[in-house]
Amino acid sequence: MVSKRREIITKMELKLKTLTTTLLSLLLMIAFTSTKAETTKFYSAQGDSVNLLAEFSLFYEYYKNKEYESAEPHGWIVIDKDPSKFLQYKPFKKMEDIIFYLHDSVATTDEQKQELAQKALKLYDRAVEVGAKNPGYFMLRKAYVIEQWTDATPEEKIDAYVKALEKNPDADPFYKDRLGLLYIKNATEENGYKMKALDLYSALSEADPENDVWISRIDGLAENIDELVDIRKKAWDLDKENMEKAWKYAETCGRAEYYEKAIEPMEFLVKKAPDVVTYWKKLASLYQKVDRTDDAIKAYKTLIKLDPNNRDNYFNIAIIYQKLDQLSVARSYLQKAQKASSEPWDMPIFVEAQLYEQAARNCGSFDWMDKCVYKLASDTYVKAARIGGPMSTAAVERVKALENSVPQQEDYFFRNYKSGDEIKITGGCYDWINRSIYVK
Repeated sequence: MVSKRREIITKMELKLKTLTTTLLSLLLMIAFTSTKAETTKFYSAQGDSVNLLAEFSLFYEYYKNKEYESAEPHGWIVIDKDPSKFLQYKPFKKMEDIIFYLHDSVATTDEQKQELAQKALKLYDRAVEVGAKNPGYFMLRKAYVIEQWTDATPEEKIDAYVKALEKNPDADPFYKDRLGLLYIKNATEENGYKMKALDLYSALSEADPENDVWISRIDGLAENIDELVDIRKKAWDLDKENMEKAWKYAETCGRAEYYEKAIEPMEFLVKKAPDVVTYWKKLASLYQKVDRTDDAIKAYKTLIKLDPNNRDNYFNIAIIYQKLDQLSVARSYLQKAQKASSEPWDMPIFVEAQLYEQAARNCGSFDWMDKCVYKLASDTYVKAARIGGPMSTAAVERVKALENSVPQQEDYFFRNYKSGDEIKITGGCYDWINRSIYVK
């Protein structure tokens, strides 16, 4: 009984599949009925009896059934005559599939592959000519075929990719990489291909910084990073007003950790474009790395004017003042950083606690008030830890480290302090603090 049911179901599935195929063919015929008269009339006027609708139907059916050798001649008739009425069915993409299939077949001879390469180039030119959708795609595919399937010169291959990418700047990075590899392979001292490759891969790396391939390509362009720095410098020296070359030189210096060298092009850029936040941020960071603190502070203050809602600018300037032992000023900028943050941020609070520790180390001799300042630092670390941010673990560790530095119960007892009592932080070194601790 079960076997009988399965047999009936199988027969029904076959009938349904046949019906679906018939309906699809019928719908295709109906879709072109309105154009058939016009097409026949057009080619009759040209003295040509070809029925394009019939040819496309045959092409479509053979392609659908993966009978590519049979599909090809019918497809070419449509493409050569007038493919414009069939563009919605993507005849060029289908013909491309056929050409690539035949080209990659083990049965295809070298001579046939050469013929297929020329057919592919003709196909792509025709697609652009008749206005197929996304002509940039066909230009890129043409460049790829020229590179991979023909004996074109390196210059011809490069030119094909360059023209295609000019028309399609948002192309898949695959094609940009193909161009870059051609630049690298054919670079000489005279043609400047190495610089073009460097520019290309730098742009790819900026767009996709997580992709290690682009960095490896850049690293492979020179024997060492010093050579890359020299290449970028020469390029900028020859075109000193070029802001893009200045930026790339600075970026390469930064990668090489030549921070002093990077400062010159960045100073040039902020003079040329004084309102560009990115330039000031880079310059401020460079000043900070080489300990040009006054210049770094000025740069960060400029950033604060340009971008007053950026918490990082306040925080970075606070770190500089902390290193200068200007603890009160540092704390004021930490507070501004906290206010500028749209969410709880533990880093400014953690650094504030560091300021109190720093004050106790600088000023104290571990007497009563020094212990109170350490207690204030410990309490502030606890506050940072409660936020649960990236500094939480470090804050807890600092609290433990300060356990023996803060007032103990006997310290409170001998001074008649009870639980809940307030102890104000005072003293010549601590007047700026203006905070209190509370007895537990």
